[in-house]
This record gives sequence, structure tokens and C-alpha cells, in this order.
Amino acid sequence: MTPVGYQWLSCTFNTAPVQPWIVRSEIGGSRSTFREGDLRREVYPEAYRPAATLSGHLAFAFKYEGVHLEFLARLFRLSEVRHALEQWIGREPTGAYARRAGFLYEWLMPDRLAVSGVTRGNYVNALDPEQYVVGAAINCPRWRVRDNLPGYRDYCPMIRRVAAVQAAEQFDLPARLAELETDFGIDLMMRSAVWLTVKESRASFLIEREQNREDRIRRFAAVMESECGQHAEPLAPETLTLLQQAILGATALRYGIRRSPVYVGHAVRYQPVVDYIAPHWNQVNALLAGLAGFLDRTRGGSPIVRAATAAFGFVYIHPMVDGNGRISRFLINEVLRRDGATPPPIILPVSATITNSARDRAAYDQALEGFSRPLMRHYAEQYYFGATATAEDGIEYNLYFDGYDDALPVWRYPDFTAQVVYLAGVIDATLTREMRNEAGFLRANDRARTAIKDFLEAPDHELDGIIRSVRENGNAISNHLCKRYPRLVEQPELGERIVEAVATAFREK
Repeated sequence: MTPVGYQWLSCTFNTAPVQPWIVRSEIGGSRSTFREGDLRREVYPEAYRPAATLSGHLAFAFKYEGVHLEFLARLFRLSEVRHALEQWIGREPTGAYARRAGFLYEWLMPDRLAVSGVTRGNYVNALDPEQYVVGAAINCPRWRVRDNLPGYRDYCPMIRRVAAVQAAEQFDLPARLAELETDFGIDLMMRSAVWLTVKESRASFLIEREQNREDRIRRFAAVMESECGQHAEPLAPETLTLLQQAILGATALRYGIRRSPVYVGHAVRYQPVVDYIAPHWNQVNALLAGLAGFLDRTRGGSPIVRAATAAFGFVYIHPMVDGNGRISRFLINEVLRRDGATPPPIILPVSATITNSARDRAAYDQALEGFSRPLMRHYAEQYYFGATATAEDGIEYNLYFDGYDDALPVWRYPDFTAQVVYLAGVIDATLTREMRNEAGFLRANDRARTAIKDFLEAPDHELDGIIRSVRENGNAISNHLCKRYPRLVEQPELGERIVEAVATAFREK
């Protein structure tokens, strides 16, 4: 088996991406496809073998393997590659693959190729819209290429339109919410929306192991309720700072965009373990502007794709001195609200779904690690803990990373296919489990309350307390209830009727 396409280029020019290959192409035997985990191995017969040149294998890669922006950004840095590209374009000035290569070089690199450009040939797409999520096309006359990349040089996430992504693109959130409204009624949906906002806030803090901070939970819920969809530029630094101040409150030590190194990690036997290092602080504003550019260029596209990219892109950039996780999850509902997928006051409690079980939490960690783990594995020898220093924003740090410049193409051109698929699954589970369960609970609680009122007069809040106690006690009157309400001891049949009313109402939930 002989590697071709990107593999040949990688070996020949001693350049490799940090993000794992999605496809490996080889010459040998009959045409066949093999799956090895997330890797797809493609075998081609001899007739497909390209010429042993940069132009031959890059054209093969464009035709059969797609566009790998991170790898191209690394490959195009090499002077011999630039020279070979100029020769190729000189030989084939109207060739579709040569023009695409010239366009991508100048899109990725800060300089221009020493060629005059092209004047003939039909316009071709930079990305195949059947293979990738694309942005609004901008014609590039110099190369006669339609720039339909979903971002800009400073930041351009790539999402492959695999079957699960296509399903996410077709996911009709308004229709699914309408089904819930049909099943439960608008009144129950609106009442559940209030509680779900608080539940989302509480679960968001649970992700960060701060679930007992009731004041912070209420504050974040208020921000979710009042701020979603209210800002023209949600990723602008000044907007993010306002959101951060509202979320953190007045007692935080620092606010704003960070001017210091940051890492995410944990401790083992009191020793720090680094799980992820965020980009250099000097790149943060450009990356944030690029993420905002993605939302601009993909306007009108799938809300779920856009929400996933905004949330995961934000958390990997990690631009704030504090509150990054909460803001990233706020952005999910922000984008869905702005795109008209969720009407106010509906807040999808995605964090509640993420924290529903150990398995669900592990799936969230796995989605995060899909990007962070290859990065940390590649740069494992390039960070260390040293003397404590103070950064421009007053943050003290002792983590030093030598790979900021080399890792920049990874941060700029992440593949978020897996993250989009993950969030689509979370949203589906949120609608079918969390929101349906909450609406069902409210309906059952209303039924129980109405049934009890047939034989017992009491304020709604007291009845709710009785119902909760009966359910938590395994459909039985607890000693606590008997002490609080002596009538339950004096009239045992009253307790029996209460239990029957609660059991019946929740059995029919």
C-alpha cells in the first residue's frame, strides 16, 4: 500500500497536522473503504495514482479527501511548497485545482504568490457544499474561486457534513417545541420555561462543581432569561464583559478579556495536571472576531450547527478571566434564540441534560477532549511550571508554553464535526427527556393538587409541599408530615386519600 494525497504530502514535506487525519488514501488492490474508529481508509487501484509531485498529490487530496485547513496552513509555510505552487499555476493557469490551491495559499498566508492570477475559467467553490458547512460566497476574481469558507483567516472552524451533521441541519426545533405545546398546552410550557431556566443555571454550575452556590445560580438564571437574543454583537469584547459582570456579580476579582495565560486542568496528589492550554492572549481578540465572523458568514444556516460552533469555539478560545464555561453555555441559547429556533421565554436546559448522569457527563468531557486531547498530546513536551509571574491583567501564573505560535493553526482551524453531532444529540435528549419530563411533572402536580382540593382546603404552596413529601417518601405519609399536620394522625383515612390522589396523578403523568 502506497500513501497518496495528504499522506504523501505529509511524509514528503515532513509536515503533519495536530488534529487527527479523518481520511487516509492508499494505492493498492481494488477500490475499497475501511473504517478504523474515526478514521476512514480509502484504497484506490493503480489507475488513480497521481504524479509524484506536490501538484499531483494536492490535486488528488482536493478531489478525494477534501480541504484540511490546518495541514495546508502548515504546508504552505514552506518555501519549496510556495515555489512548486507558482510553477503549477504557471503550467495550468485555468486548472480548477491549481486555482483553488492558489486561492487557499493566499487566504491562509500573509503574502501573495508571484503569479499574475487568472482571467479565464468558470468560478469554482473553495469548499464543496455537499461535503462541508459553508458560508455566504464571496467571489475572488484573482483566482476565479467562490470563497464559501465559513469563516476568515483568523478563525475558520470546519464542519464536515457527515450523516449526523446533515440530520442536525434538518432538525426542526420549532416543530419539536410545537409538539410539546400540543401535548401539554401553552400554559404548562410557559410555567415549565420559568423553572427550566433555573434548572439550566443550576446544572451549568454543577458542570463546574459549584452547584451549592444558590445566589450565583439565581443570578445566572436571570441573565439567561433577560439577556438571550438582546445583543447585536454577543461576541464583542464589551458585550462579553457586560455578560460576565452580570453572571459573576459585583464580588468578582477581575472582569474582561484576559491578558494572561490560562489552562484547564485538575490535580492528582496535589500536583497539577494540564488538560488544555488556551491560545496566547495576544490572539484572543482576533479569534473572537473570527468566531463572530463565522456567525455572520453562516447566517441563515442550521441553528444547531451555529450554536455548537459558537459554544465550543468560545470555550476553546477561553477569552475571559473568569466565567468562560457559563458564557459558552449561555451562547447555545443565545444563538438558538437569535436564529428564531427557540422563542422567548423558552430556555433549553442543555446543561441539565449534560449532567443528567455520569454517562452524560462523560460524553460532554469526550466532546471537549475531541479537540483538546490531540493538542495536549502533541505539545506534551512544550509546557512546564516555573517561577510565578504577574501578567498584564494582574493574574499571577506559573505555566509556560513554548508552542503558542506553532499551535495557532490548530486554534484557528478546528474541526468541530464531532461537537456539532454531540450538541444535536443533547438538544434532542433535552426535548424528549428534560422538557417533556418537566411539563409532565407540572401536569401531574396540578392533577394531584386538584384531586386533593376535592376533600382538603389548603394554599397551593402547602399542597405542593405535601405532594413532594409523599412522593419522596415512596407514596406514603411521612412522620414529618404527621408532626406538621396532626389531622393526618387523627384522621388516617385523610392521609390515605392524599396518597391515592398523588399516586394516581403521577401514574398518569
